[in-house]
Amino acid sequence: MLLNRRVFLKTSLAAGSYLLGSTLPILNAQTINPKEALHYIPLANSSVQCQRCPHSCVITKGERGFCRVRENNDGKLYNIVYGKPCAVHVDPIEKKPLFHVLPGTMSFSIATVGCNLTCKFCQNWQISQASPENVQTVEMPPELIVSKALKTKCKTIAYTYTEASVFYEYMLDIAKIAQDNDIKNVIHSNGFINPKPLKELCPYITAMNVDLKGFSENYYNEICSGNLKTVLNSLCTIKEQGVWLELTNLLIPTLNDSTKKIKEMCSWIKNNLGNDVPIHFSRFFPTYKLTTLPPTPVSTLENARNIALDVGLKFVYIGNLPGHAAENTYCPHCNNVIIKRSGYTVLENTINNGNCTICGNSIQGVWT
Repeated sequence: MLLNRRVFLKTSLAAGSYLLGSTLPILNAQTINPKEALHYIPLANSSVQCQRCPHSCVITKGERGFCRVRENNDGKLYNIVYGKPCAVHVDPIEKKPLFHVLPGTMSFSIATVGCNLTCKFCQNWQISQASPENVQTVEMPPELIVSKALKTKCKTIAYTYTEASVFYEYMLDIAKIAQDNDIKNVIHSNGFINPKPLKELCPYITAMNVDLKGFSENYYNEICSGNLKTVLNSLCTIKEQGVWLELTNLLIPTLNDSTKKIKEMCSWIKNNLGNDVPIHFSRFFPTYKLTTLPPTPVSTLENARNIALDVGLKFVYIGNLPGHAAENTYCPHCNNVIIKRSGYTVLENTINNGNCTICGNSIQGVWT
């Protein structure tokens, strides 16, 4: 039986972004046309086992997996949000956040309902933790997404806001068409995905920002319903596959902000991913199930940045703190500002052909 639909269409994800879906047909629950999912195996009695992420959900006939968007229909697994985004925006790419990918350009950004984690601090919980029946959507097949991106002169299509891998089949089909039309694909992800689907996706992806939510299994288990080992393996795979990688670490007071853990995390990044992988230490604000905690003190963010720089990471940023000097990109050789930012706005970019114009040092990233 269908649930009563609670209407929710994201319209305020970023200042200056705008919703394109208002001119597109709104879907009723009865019009959903699911697509058969990739990465699952059939089991006895018409059950299936999803193999997209480590939850490995065994789903009986008529039921759905942990992410709420994969449904067993007569012994076949279907993605029921294919072609049905709930958020459609044109954003600065800096919002992803990707600071070393085509600075100052716009990114056609989409999301569907669903997530395979249950983070207690989720900023978009109204859509990530919802079921498809309870959220308003628009009908946008892959070809229309690419067409809209071209018309709005976006250099990239971003799969973001919720967890991109839950709409894996939709994302993959869009990414293939986008690549054929000289549009780059970028992802913001939690990294909680199995190696096979990740490797199959990587050839179509230019860049990813992955949330490295903490650096302990206990934190991942209790706060996010996931595990750290999977995410670390995903980061190594992304790097090995040649996809540009940036990291975001949301620092939450009393939960994942210890100096010891921050140092361990930064050392792991340097030793396993390289010192040129940018990391964004992001400020937490009370939300969802963590409304009793205070915002992250600025001193905590600055301390984390200093730790990362001392460990030897080259590009360390502070996020959710507009106007802070750590929004800028500094040349690690001459220490001059080479990209000046205010919030999501690029005020100045002096990188030329991937090099600092002051000292000639090569700056890692995707610049063209």
